Amino acid sequence: MIKHNLNGRSYGLLFGSFVCVCLLHAPAHANRRRGPTGAQRAVVVDERLAALRAEPSLTAPLVERLGRGRAVAITGTRQTSDGVSFYRVAVTRRTRGWLQVESVVAPARAHEDERLLHLLQGSEDFDRIARARIFLDEFPRSPLRPAVLLLFGAEAEAAAVRLSRDAGRHLKEPELRAGGAPLRSYFLNFNELDRYRRQGIAFTFDETTKQFHYDGASWREILRRYPQSTEAAEARQRLAALAVKVTR
Repeated sequence: MIKHNLNGRSYGLLFGSFVCVCLLHAPAHANRRRGPTGAQRAVVVDERLAALRAEPSLTAPLVERLGRGRAVAITGTRQTSDGVSFYRVAVTRRTRGWLQVESVVAPARAHEDERLLHLLQGSEDFDRIARARIFLDEFPRSPLRPAVLLLFGAEAEAAAVRLSRDAGRHLKEPELRAGGAPLRSYFLNFNELDRYRRQGIAFTFDETTKQFHYDGASWREILRRYPQSTEAAEARQRLAALAVKVTR
C-alpha cells in the first residue's frame, strides 16, 4: 500500500489492480522546436491565427503555418490601418515573417499570462490541456498558476472518462485474449494515450473496471506549492475523490 499525505490526511492507494501509464509532467516544451536566440521569445498558442505572412497584412502571401507550441523570436511590431497588430518574428535563421499578435504569447511581456488564461478558459477538451501545458511551461512564477493547475487536472480527469469509453469500444476482450498478451498491455498501449503523454499527463488504469483515471499530479502541486491559495481546497477535495475511485 502506498500512501500520499495531503496536509495531514493520508489516503491509501492500492495498486494491486492499478498500473500507471505516461510520464509525470515531462516538460512539453522539451519536444517543441526552439526559436532563434537573441530576441524576445514567444510561443504559438492559437494555431488558428498562426499564419506566418510575408507582410503585416491578413491578405499578404503566406510563408507557412505554424503549429501550437512553436517558439519564435519577436524582432518588431506593427499595427495595420484596420487595427490588426502583428509581430515581426524569426522562426529559424532563414525563415522570417509576420504573425498576428493574438496567435502567440510572449512570456517576458506584462499580462501575457492573463491573456493565455483567458484563452484556455474559453477552450475545450484537448485544446484546453495543450494550452494549459504551455502556460505551465512558460509562466512558472505566475500568480495565476494555481488556477491553471486546477483546470489542467480537471480536464485531464474528464479526458480519462473519454479514454476509458474509447478504449472499451475499440479493445474487445475476446480479440485481446486471442492475441496472447496480458490484457492490461493492450490498454496501456492504446494509441489515444500518446498525445496526453506528450503533454506530461499520467493516468492510472484499473484492470477490474477497465477505467483510466488522472493521477492527480497537478492537484498535488497546488497543495505542495500553493497551500494557502483559493484553489487548494478544491484540489484537496479532488484528490480525496480520486483516492476513493482508485481504492474501491
